[in-house]
Amino acid sequence: MIAMQYSFTLPADYDMSIIDRRIRDKGPLLDGFPNLGFKAYLSARKGEFRSRDNLYAPFYLWQKPEGASDFLCGPGFETLTGAFGWPRVRTWIVWRSEVSSDIAAARFATRDIQQTQPYAPLADIRRAESAAAEADLATGGALASVSGFEPTTWTRVRFRLWRELPEIGEHAQAYRVGHLSLARP
Repeated sequence: MIAMQYSFTLPADYDMSIIDRRIRDKGPLLDGFPNLGFKAYLSARKGEFRSRDNLYAPFYLWQKPEGASDFLCGPGFETLTGAFGWPRVRTWIVWRSEVSSDIAAARFATRDIQQTQPYAPLADIRRAESAAAEADLATGGALASVSGFEPTTWTRVRFRLWRELPEIGEHAQAYRVGHLSLARP
């Protein structure tokens, strides 16, 4: 599995209803996309959830790398880059993903990216991150929970989908979920 996110920082005076409309109109186009676990269409307005910027920042969970490749090489991504520019696409190897059967009720998301220190005990970190992902779903109220790592920059991601927004950490970014595309059963 691969987790993936790109983010567009929009001007402070940007009319975010344009993003809301884009999500509403284009979101269903990825419903059932091959190899997609889910795509969360995410946005945040400047000042909302302590966000410093207006953001459009979809997050993906891919079941297989081919799904990410097919999307990035396809017409939907080409249209997106024509409208907003060429983004930096971050990817993480998934250590653990947990998805509730109630995932469609998600209205908020949180994403926390953490740096891994050189020579850190990766197996121990993986076990702890996997346990946290499982616990967030089992007892923490999350509707989806993804933990992963990226070994070029040695970052870790914690991504959660929520029905109600919980308290968020100082370095976490929170978003509204405008649409959720899911794999076909």
